[in-house]
Amino acid sequence: MAESKQRRNRRKNEKTAAKKSPLNDAEPMELKDLELEDESLPMWYRVTMIGLMILGLLWLIVWYITQGAFPIQSVGGWNVVIGFGIIMIGFFMTMRWK
Repeated sequence: MAESKQRRNRRKNEKTAAKKSPLNDAEPMELKDLELEDESLPMWYRVTMIGLMILGLLWLIVWYITQGAFPIQSVGGWNVVIGFGIIMIGFFMTMRWK
């Protein structure tokens, strides 16, 4: 019986401790009350980012299909580096994506 009284006292103490919380006096806030800034990227940035990734991919596809004759024949195998470089610039732009 002594144990059950102790349990009841613990529960009672826990309830009173919860009532004394400083958060009980706080004013409730809603999501619309928060000031949220629109930090989205401008449309030109998104178009440029995706466009660079597609351009780099097309650069590589054209180079492989034409067996090095296009886009720039004189640079030879460096066309792969150029194509991947263009793609990487697009991917680096995605780091600013929000």
